[in-house]
Amino acid sequence: MNTERFRKFVTSAEELTALIGVPSELVIKKQLAEVDAHMRTFIEESPFLLLGTVGKGGHCDVSPRGDAPGIAKVLDSKTLLIPERRGNRRADSLRNILETGQVGILFMIPGMGETLRVNGKACLIRDEEILASFTVNGKEPVVVIAVEVEECFLQCAKALLRSKLWDKPVEPHHSSLPCFAEILVDQTKIEGQSVESLNRLIEDSYVNNLY
Repeated sequence: MNTERFRKFVTSAEELTALIGVPSELVIKKQLAEVDAHMRTFIEESPFLLLGTVGKGGHCDVSPRGDAPGIAKVLDSKTLLIPERRGNRRADSLRNILETGQVGILFMIPGMGETLRVNGKACLIRDEEILASFTVNGKEPVVVIAVEVEECFLQCAKALLRSKLWDKPVEPHHSSLPCFAEILVDQTKIEGQSVESLNRLIEDSYVNNLY
């Protein structure tokens, strides 16, 4: 990272602690080594998660995952199963899991400010009965991510309250950004690719290729 533009840095854990303080007993004790009944219920009601991974070269990635509530299955208090649905085939998360197995997961429930954080080790599995258990619209996932829980805890709602993420009813998002197809055409500059044709492909994938 080019740091020449900055002047003041935090360079030690001691300095960081002096700036932000130490966590309370409550914050420390809420971190558990396995999923309890409350966390199980949270996961069963969650339709969305963010999956963080890191590769052996330090390449980091955070990828969204969405499904019906219960996006992940709690196999037992130390094991979660997450289906890998159809996507763009980049497979950044999956490649990172193959390289290091390290994952961090943030579960979210629409309308709820609190979130659930889970950190652990992961692998990719293809057990037939597990793949079949995640079938939707007659289609199984190609692989399932199995997560061995190392630590997990509920996160307070401050970030979501500050962002006002759930303050308004869900409605089409209006932004100064151009549409997704326009952005991609501008970024990729693929010869012969128009906004109209790409937008049709995108809309078709949203309707017909979710699973």
